[in-house]
Amino acid sequence: MNRIIELVNNENAPTIETPAPAPSVDDTALLDAYSKAVVTAARRASPTVVYIEVKQNVPANSRRRQPGGGSGSGFVFTPDGLILTNSHVVHGADSIRVTLADGRQFDAHLVGDDPETDLAVINIEAQGLPIAEFGDSQKIQVGQLVIAIGNPYGFQYTVTAGVVSNLARSFRSNAGRLIDNVIQTDAALNPGNSGGPLVDSQGRVVGVNTAIIPAAQGICFAIPAATAQFVAARLIRDGRITRSYIGIAGQNVPLHRRLVRFHKLEVETGVLIVGMEPNTPASRSGLAEGDLIVALDGKPVRSIDDLQRLLTDEKVHVSIPIEILRGTEKLTIDITPAESINRELAEAAR
Repeated sequence: MNRIIELVNNENAPTIETPAPAPSVDDTALLDAYSKAVVTAARRASPTVVYIEVKQNVPANSRRRQPGGGSGSGFVFTPDGLILTNSHVVHGADSIRVTLADGRQFDAHLVGDDPETDLAVINIEAQGLPIAEFGDSQKIQVGQLVIAIGNPYGFQYTVTAGVVSNLARSFRSNAGRLIDNVIQTDAALNPGNSGGPLVDSQGRVVGVNTAIIPAAQGICFAIPAATAQFVAARLIRDGRITRSYIGIAGQNVPLHRRLVRFHKLEVETGVLIVGMEPNTPASRSGLAEGDLIVALDGKPVRSIDDLQRLLTDEKVHVSIPIEILRGTEKLTIDITPAESINRELAEAAR
């Protein structure tokens, strides 16, 4: 106790320095920087965004009394009037009307659409249009600022901002095919935003806004720009996307552990063939109902989605091995996938 008193009264005793207070962060500067980024991105991208109105006539045998229709968004990506949008915005439309950011209106025609990735290209007769710049969707990161521009509920050129919430999502299109690496964002989207661009802080398109989850808040999805560019190029060239098919109805099922160990399989689930269409690659190859598909062309097949991913246009008319389990036996059968044909187009051609 006396020692403590002596140290307190001693002028030469060491002093304890208190840390200096941390410098205060200028919130105003941060907010200004954020605002400037959003303003800059919107200013660069908005002139390329278009408002799309579609109309569908009433078929003679339809119960509908009023013509159908709707609206959506899109963006110009070539100076001579090619516009990228969602397939579900323009699919089946009898007429398409486009309003540019400067107020000019044009009739548009469908170049091609792909319901399985929910992307479409339309064209207007115009020249010298401002065009959107594509960014690298493979370089964006979770937490990165993104801005959505579109026409929700007809409110044209609405801008919302948010962040990239996730990059590894899979989203099922209206056609039933799973789209991989979909961008999840909390930038607010509403009906009418479909087909509009999702841009980064530099105004470069990193995604095509496509869907929301109605019962949720802040869960929205965009097709990556890389996918959109690939699909758009094929639609411009061919008017459609070529994919292969084998003609089965399948169901995801778990595999018996003994079979997995005995055959040294890479998968613990497979695709059970529950039905086959007549005169298809599957029926001609010797596959049968009850077979379990576990691999295609040397790649493991865990689910129907895996099978769809592997059935690309490169497999059309090319003989490839398909591995199956038939009872307890593992078999390898050669199969030649055919070109997938849009059923609506096939029925219309009859």
